[in-house]
Amino acid sequence: MIVRPFKPATEPRDLNPTDKTRANHIVERVLALDAKAAASQLADVLENFEGRHRNLLRTFEQRAADMEDALAAHCTFSEVQCQLIGAYFLNEYSFEASALFNPSIVAHPDQSGTKTGSLRFILSLRAVGEGHVSSLTFRTGTIAADGSIAVDPTARLASSPRIGQRVPGPLGDEVEVIFDPAQDISERVIFPVTESQSNGIEDARFVEFSESGRTTFYATYTAYKGTAIRSELIETSDFLSFRMSPLHGAAARNKGMALFPRRIDGKYAMITRQDNENLYLAYSDDLYRWEGGQAILKPQFPWEFVQIGNCGSPIELDEGWLLLTHGVGPVRKYSIGAALLDKHDPSRVLARSSEPLLRAESSEREGYVPNVVYTCGAIRHNDQIILPYAVSDTFSNFATMNISALMQAMS
Repeated sequence: MIVRPFKPATEPRDLNPTDKTRANHIVERVLALDAKAAASQLADVLENFEGRHRNLLRTFEQRAADMEDALAAHCTFSEVQCQLIGAYFLNEYSFEASALFNPSIVAHPDQSGTKTGSLRFILSLRAVGEGHVSSLTFRTGTIAADGSIAVDPTARLASSPRIGQRVPGPLGDEVEVIFDPAQDISERVIFPVTESQSNGIEDARFVEFSESGRTTFYATYTAYKGTAIRSELIETSDFLSFRMSPLHGAAARNKGMALFPRRIDGKYAMITRQDNENLYLAYSDDLYRWEGGQAILKPQFPWEFVQIGNCGSPIELDEGWLLLTHGVGPVRKYSIGAALLDKHDPSRVLARSSEPLLRAESSEREGYVPNVVYTCGAIRHNDQIILPYAVSDTFSNFATMNISALMQAMS
């Protein structure tokens, strides 16, 4: 549960341009309370909500500061009035009440204290709440040397970040969001903060990108504003501070982009889906602009006749680039497959799976969106591929695949 800004709906304005808004009316009603009544009302709010959120009074004060238009016409406020006004312009939002799905996994930037052969990871997931609004949330866990997986318990609270910087641009704002280091990573929720994201931050595909000895975690995601979509990029080095930027160019107009974990021949490389049917390979000198591309994978087998897409960033193996794919078949049933791309020229497809590696079992086909198994990114650990996946947009699980057996499953 997080608290989000609440903005009262406004009815059509009369001809008189001096009419006050509903927000002004709410402020006036609070100011009409005497000091004792205001303090009593604030105490009642805290009794009901303080244990559900961090730093609630500070949140009230910040929200009041954001309500400048409604407050400007009034006198100065006492601290209690300011806090109480802020409370009236917030509401709770259960950000994963409807669904929690489409996971992506990367190595945790802090591996201190892990046992030999083990790996601490961060799992990102798409959370959906009331109104089908998607946000980004996280979990942590450990993969043991033998491939067994333990997910850490989640924190009791959830928190939104503060806006650190917002830079307007021709395609939309570039925004930095920052979390408090005291907050457990499972508390951190990235909720839409720009117009292009207003109805959702969807399907983040995280990848650990290495360059010149520096590691940055990037994720392509779909920004959805209710009437249009586009691809955007989120980047972080510590999962505390995140920068979200729009991607430019014709190849970034659709969803389902996945960045390679390193440059190839000096260029950034991206798997894209530009026509809602096939998978493309695109190169760019500019991480934020993507044009053109070459179709490298098209529907070939019955379980993917409707369309194919990527299931996260390619994974570098000795044998080549492992690209996990999803296919859509009859009655829009989703399955997960794989392809192997040449390490030096990823436009060359060396092998692909003729049958799905993973599909929904009969007992797992019912859910928020039925008949779907889906992932936004796997990871290599020793001689295995660790694949987090969601089932029918209802729950997420893990599969482990031996790399040599996976190579044999492709032809």
